[in-house]
Amino acid sequence: MRRKYSVLAAAFVALAALLPVSPAAGAATRDGASGETTTGSIAWAPCEEEPTAECGKLAVPIDWSNPNGEKIDLAIARRKATDPAARVGSLVINPGGPGGSGVESVYGATWFTDELQRRFDIVGFDPRGVGRSHPVICSASVYNQMPHTVISSQAQFDAWDAFTKKLHKDCRERTGPLYDHVDSRNVARDMDALRAALGEEKLTYYGISYGTLIGQMYAEMFPNRIRALALDSNMDHSLGVAGFLATEAVAIEDAFDQFVGWCEADESCVLHGRDVRAMWKDLLAKARRGELYYPAAPDKPMTELQVIYNAALGTEGPDWRTLSEVINWLSGGPEPSWVPPLPGRGPVEGDVAELPTRILCQDYDLRVRNYAEYAALMKVSNTLAPDVRYHPYPYDDLPICLNSTPTNPPHTLRYTGDAPILLGNSLHDPATPYMWSANVGRQLGSKATLLTYEGWGHRIYGKDECSTVPIDNFLISLTVPPKGYRCEVGGKAEIMAKRQPNGRLWPTDRLNWGGSRVSPSFRTAG
Repeated sequence: MRRKYSVLAAAFVALAALLPVSPAAGAATRDGASGETTTGSIAWAPCEEEPTAECGKLAVPIDWSNPNGEKIDLAIARRKATDPAARVGSLVINPGGPGGSGVESVYGATWFTDELQRRFDIVGFDPRGVGRSHPVICSASVYNQMPHTVISSQAQFDAWDAFTKKLHKDCRERTGPLYDHVDSRNVARDMDALRAALGEEKLTYYGISYGTLIGQMYAEMFPNRIRALALDSNMDHSLGVAGFLATEAVAIEDAFDQFVGWCEADESCVLHGRDVRAMWKDLLAKARRGELYYPAAPDKPMTELQVIYNAALGTEGPDWRTLSEVINWLSGGPEPSWVPPLPGRGPVEGDVAELPTRILCQDYDLRVRNYAEYAALMKVSNTLAPDVRYHPYPYDDLPICLNSTPTNPPHTLRYTGDAPILLGNSLHDPATPYMWSANVGRQLGSKATLLTYEGWGHRIYGKDECSTVPIDNFLISLTVPPKGYRCEVGGKAEIMAKRQPNGRLWPTDRLNWGGSRVSPSFRTAG
């Protein structure tokens, strides 16, 4: 089994601290730390889509610098604590994305432990610009003119430059003034308004993936209003575009390396005994030549990006078995027992396309000046990820952000509160690299504790007792795990037995992205 890139990933934990941050580093201000948040009210009623949960709306300003100005309604859902006598309070959750629905996460909140459901009202909201909360929308006719998102020439770069200007103009006209106010600092303000409306003196919060950025911004802005923040699979908001793409490349290569190691060691892998890396590189080469077709969608050739998406999606759960079956299928083998839809962006039907990528463009500075700079970034990714070549999520998003100036620029986190913050991450996470959580812990300082799951996949809550119970204990009783807490796992085959009730771990909500599913990257359970 090759260990080279597992070692490389570990080395990057230390290197992450040395990566240059955005020029806007340190620019954050605690502008919400001392001011009062206007308390709104929520009228609860059974949800139309899921009557066992309650739904409501909360009005918040589009522009928090003008709290008496135009407002939008945030969609809220909750499941009340199953044991009112043992109730601790409200637990606000966010599934990530950007673009993930907190409302739908509450609908399916039974994946939380019985003890957590017994102790908390579990409350989720669709962040501004998402889902039921005034989504960012564009004309489908404009959105469907989107060029291929991996750029290979200055001419293609120029085409993207022209397209994004047209796209942003159209989306701003369609969405209205909210289009320029969807960054995670605004969402953190909304979450504080939700805290107040729920009647909670302090916030208890569990966020996954991009939902961790909301929690990080809340910690900066409202450090004295925190009861407990549990941030699972963290974003690193200190990174500029070069560090962002490089660390993502290391993470996807490491996750693929783990998958190959499993295939080499486990006879249940359909590719056991074969040269998995050679097969994979052959598929990428065929896709680049326009000679590879997805058997379930044979109308046009697969792109290399669509092939690479399989590596990201198959290692997120992870669902190595399905990934091995798909690689075998694309190489001429039998059809898998379950066929994932063709991944990647595609044209949308109807009149409107949603664009939650706008949130990413306001939180991160992914602008590049020209194709030469873009090509240099891609070369670094190719070097760090010789098998996978690059991480598909950020490269699918980056062109959309070419002409977007972030309103919440990347910066080093500043936390001045006393409440402890619990961070968690898998050691082999392909979406939010372990090094991101390690770096966030360094930025937050002594009040942060990092829980390390020495296994695979994206999100650690629910992986096993070792990674789940400490988060429950922290949220319920504020018990913080010891510094350096690590969850050991058995063998690589162990993870394959931990399947969801539907029998697979492949994150199907990220397949066949169209207008309503344009939520790539580190995007998580959303």
